[in-house]
Amino acid sequence: MGAARHFSRTYVEARDKFLGATRVCGIAVKTHSLPDLRGADGESLAMDVARLGDAGAPGMLMLWSATHGIEGYCGSGCQTGLLNDDAFIGAAAAAGVAVLFVHAVNPHGFSFGRRVNEDNTDLNRNFREFAAPAPVNAAYAEIHRLLLPATWPPDAADERELGAWIAAHGEPAYQAAVSGGQYAFPDGLFYGGTGPSWSNRTLRSVLRVHAARRMSLGLIDFHTGLGPRGHGEKIFNGANVAADIARARSWWGADVTSFHDGSSTSAPLVGVNYNAVYDECPGVEYAGIALEFGTLPLRATLQALRADHWRHNHPEAPAALATAIRREVREAFYVEADDWKEIVYAQARVAALAGIARLARSMSG
Repeated sequence: MGAARHFSRTYVEARDKFLGATRVCGIAVKTHSLPDLRGADGESLAMDVARLGDAGAPGMLMLWSATHGIEGYCGSGCQTGLLNDDAFIGAAAAAGVAVLFVHAVNPHGFSFGRRVNEDNTDLNRNFREFAAPAPVNAAYAEIHRLLLPATWPPDAADERELGAWIAAHGEPAYQAAVSGGQYAFPDGLFYGGTGPSWSNRTLRSVLRVHAARRMSLGLIDFHTGLGPRGHGEKIFNGANVAADIARARSWWGADVTSFHDGSSTSAPLVGVNYNAVYDECPGVEYAGIALEFGTLPLRATLQALRADHWRHNHPEAPAALATAIRREVREAFYVEADDWKEIVYAQARVAALAGIARLARSMSG
């Protein structure tokens, strides 16, 4: 059977498959339960953490899923596939490298089929220093009311006004305005929050326990929603430090892109989760990527996110419309097709094996 069997249709199924795979491997799981909230089917919600390999290994590869909840359908499938992959497990053992699986960084969004968490916060805009003034996204403020109009679908006048803004500023400026992150509209898109979220605090505690004392760390954070269907863009996931960017490219290839230099399909971002690695693991040699798998064209993905936020802001919406919107946003972040799943897993496997090999090399001097 192919890798597609490791992917799931619900958070409950995905979690069951992941935990089942850890049991087969004989590795323990530390469950961090999200307090006071239940999932879409009444289930408990948790960030589950499992370590493969020696607790004292100097090198560790970290594999994270569901930073953006709904994207966990892809990331969980890749994690479960690797736990069922004897060749990958054997390579990690032979290299003396530990592998840390962090399953469902944002379990609430995963369960409810949303990119954001229980507070409408985008976790990859939430890892910032909240004692400092919040970044200002003036462009988003100009179009917030057009992105989330009073009715859905938007009326023709709103869409003409938004279209005129895009025509005047360009598609890249539109993407940057919408997705770059904003801290002024709690009901809006790509909102970064007012303080560290539960997922932020919990992930930091996981890093302190498992990663802070390593010599070398690699990170693959699984994402979806940008780029051509099935293509895995390797986006540098780290600070704008030349040595760190060069290290990531030496690990995963010269085609590693970066929003710092404009080579990525991603707009420049603030508050990204890699900040937790720098904060909690100072002095560790680090290389990280977000492995971003394409689904639909960018405009369709942004349109789906607009609809999802509108639906969340309008619980009185007709049931048929709400169902259609849920389906639309799911298709924007998860392709329910075996060929897509097989292509995605193959690329994830190659990236994970490359991380293992480079960690082994770095530990050998």
